[in-house]
Amino acid sequence: MKILPTIFSVVLLLSSCKTKTDAKPEAKAETTVEAENWIYLFDGVTTNGWRAYNGDTLPPGWVVKDSVLTFDTELGLEQDYKGGKDIIYGLEEFDNFELYVEWKLPKGGNSGIFYHLKEGIPNAGPPNISPEYQLIDDENYAKIHDLTEYNLSLGHTENPAELQPLQQTASDYAMHVADPEQKILNPVGEWNSSKIVFTPERVEHWLNGKKVLSFVPWSKDWYERKNSGKWKDEEYYGKFKSGYIGFQDHSSPIWFRNIKIRKL
Repeated sequence: MKILPTIFSVVLLLSSCKTKTDAKPEAKAETTVEAENWIYLFDGVTTNGWRAYNGDTLPPGWVVKDSVLTFDTELGLEQDYKGGKDIIYGLEEFDNFELYVEWKLPKGGNSGIFYHLKEGIPNAGPPNISPEYQLIDDENYAKIHDLTEYNLSLGHTENPAELQPLQQTASDYAMHVADPEQKILNPVGEWNSSKIVFTPERVEHWLNGKKVLSFVPWSKDWYERKNSGKWKDEEYYGKFKSGYIGFQDHSSPIWFRNIKIRKL
């Protein structure tokens, strides 16, 4: 009689072990599928897929150095190039997405990330069309560049010589301010990571693993900001619900790596 409970216990133990073992491949498969959803926009070796906005090839200055997509200002000045130097990933347009990218700037550097960018629009460049995740040297930019006249032209009469909150890193440029209490911005010359999540219900800006901004696109509040600020006279600003991903040339070196996107 003592043998039967022992046998029953062994059967239960074996059954329990089998259940736990079966769960591991399933979890692994989910992780693999999630990883496969990412589309890498830069392979670390070539500039395949990247070209000038409204152009067929990359503008001078954009090169791969040490597995990093780099804008080298000295190379950019070497050639007689009359077009703009903003670039796009031209192989595919995206609507709802999660974009991740790592980047760094030099002292006084300035750039930005564009999305829903369209080409061929007369008298309009990327900033007039696309929302922009701002990338800038928050600490030193205003010490090197005179912003007074520019800020006064936009109605920023309080401390016009200073970089305004709407102009700082991770803000939706000239539209929504990144939360300064959540921002962790690494010093110039060090890598930062940014993430943009876009859906019609909510847009999120992340910086170094922290969400610093969220807003609802095309909401009443969004239109009030658009129609009363820098973009009030821009017919095409934020109009498109799909488009290209782009990077801004702002006449300063910049470095990008680990650029990937997944569709939502």
